[in-house]
Amino acid sequence: MTGPIALPGAPLPLSTTPAPSHDDVPPEVRRAAEEFEAVFLNQMLAPMFEGIQTDGLGGGGMGEEIFRPMLIERYAQSLTQAGGIGIADSVIRELMRMRETAVPPQEAADGAAG
Repeated sequence: MTGPIALPGAPLPLSTTPAPSHDDVPPEVRRAAEEFEAVFLNQMLAPMFEGIQTDGLGGGGMGEEIFRPMLIERYAQSLTQAGGIGIADSVIRELMRMRETAVPPQEAADGAAG
């Protein structure tokens, strides 16, 4: 099945088509999609670490408060670089779909002049 799936209440149908191959995707699109996935994972991982107590010898304190968000950010980046959870592929698929349906600036200018 390669067509979109219509979900009640969903603003757009979900696409089940596979993500474009690495060769078909411009590097800036892939980078933006992977950065988005890393930020998303960072936001999902942060609450998991809030309840962890690290008081005691070598743990806790001001240093931990400062460096823990950086550690979580690196975890998110590592997860994304290792293949992620599929968000980047979905973002790439949607960006490429939007890119294909966008009207080129020259055609838009020609249409407005006529």
